[in-house]
Amino acid sequence: MVIGGRLWCALLLLAFAAWGQGDGAPAESLEERVKRLEERISQLEQALGLAEKRLQAVAEGTGGPEATTVNLDAETTVSLDKVALSKLAKVDELDQQIRVLARLRELDQESAALRARETPQTLTGVDGFGFKSADGDFQLNMGGYIQADGRAFTGSGSSQVDTFLLRRVRPVFQGVLYKHVAFRVIPDFGEGKAVLQDAYLELRYFPRMSIRAGKFKAPFGLERLQSGTDTMFVERGLPTDLVPNRDLGIQLAGNLVSTRLSYAFGVFNGTPDGGSVDIDSNSGKDFVARLFGTPFSGRGRLSFLSGLGLGFAVSSGTQDGALPSFKTPSQTTFFSYVSGARAAGDRRRYSPQAYYYRGPFGLLAEFVRSNQTVENGGTSSVIANRSWQVAGSYVLTGEKATFQRLSPQRVFDIGRRTWGAVELVARIGQLNVDPEAFTLGFADPAKSAARARSWGAGVNWYLNRSVKLSLDYENTKFKGGAAGGDRESEGAVFSRFQLVF
Repeated sequence: MVIGGRLWCALLLLAFAAWGQGDGAPAESLEERVKRLEERISQLEQALGLAEKRLQAVAEGTGGPEATTVNLDAETTVSLDKVALSKLAKVDELDQQIRVLARLRELDQESAALRARETPQTLTGVDGFGFKSADGDFQLNMGGYIQADGRAFTGSGSSQVDTFLLRRVRPVFQGVLYKHVAFRVIPDFGEGKAVLQDAYLELRYFPRMSIRAGKFKAPFGLERLQSGTDTMFVERGLPTDLVPNRDLGIQLAGNLVSTRLSYAFGVFNGTPDGGSVDIDSNSGKDFVARLFGTPFSGRGRLSFLSGLGLGFAVSSGTQDGALPSFKTPSQTTFFSYVSGARAAGDRRRYSPQAYYYRGPFGLLAEFVRSNQTVENGGTSSVIANRSWQVAGSYVLTGEKATFQRLSPQRVFDIGRRTWGAVELVARIGQLNVDPEAFTLGFADPAKSAARARSWGAGVNWYLNRSVKLSLDYENTKFKGGAAGGDRESEGAVFSRFQLVF
């Protein structure tokens, strides 16, 4: 009814006026004011029924003309009489004030939500630190790793000296722009040199394919594609002598079959076996392709094979210029071509490769063959060099072995009597140089060995995910390489203190 509606608004006005008469109390927040006003309205609605009945009785002449008083609470008493009805002109003003307060509260909530969406996040943890936009479209991560090594040689066949060195000092800068454009930059200041190891951008607009361009590892060698922080041994094995390292080019890569099959192929400037390049010396290019799969991953009946990975890599190109030299795992050069010999034509590589991880046990195996056309003094021939290795690991503390860096279940803490993770490693490998390299005069048998066979054993102690201590022993035997026959065997003890952040 009309009287009831007007009366309700009058009650709101009077209650609001009474509520506004404070005693100097501190100013309330907007949300507190709205909440308090809503409580007052609830109280007024409870009294409205009684007030309407009384006014109706007065209008019908069944009640007296005296004022009707309704007690709302201890603070507020509203007197309903004919004078109160004269204040109905202010109802619209009160209604507008209520609407303004409600809208201000909505705006405050919207503003808070907007600030949350726009405020960048700070990222900190064992994998470095960085910044990330609230929507995740922009991100910058900064980390790196330091490897402080010691080398001590036990055989007189080595020309190396016992030494301490900073093997790798690499800050890592990587991130994402506009959600789909990734980048990575890794300089290296190890061994007293400044070298740009990685610098590339990657477009990730498609769920099954990314496009990478710049300088990075060519997709070929299994152990070479492992990060230097994740390898079982301090130094990589003999097959790494025959695979390309970092090259400049463009690559397409991705995953298929629910990530159980990965692929990568690209076009690169071309680098000698085991080498890295920053600029091309000829117009020839290398085509590199690799497939690697874990076919039994996620298969319940064959769960014991879920950690099996199988792959195959090939490369092909035409190259002219420098030829490689080969090193033992102890980083001693045991083979090099004679001065004047040069790459002069086709180069082909292929590599079957595999790993297997189950519980604390890990196994890695690869074979590499590299065919390179070599020329010297008018003589030309395809030299085919071959290498293989098998490496195994076992985690004594029970953690699962993986292709990536091991993460201890319990970090090293003397106070809590926890010791991190301990891993035992062993490997054997061999590299054979094509005999024609010597018979055709491309190499000197008195200075370069025709074969290197190595074995090694070691222990890795992971104090936590960031700190790793390693101790390895490597022994290499040679065929040829000395004026009197075989070069003397070489032994070396390697140590490493590694920090990754």
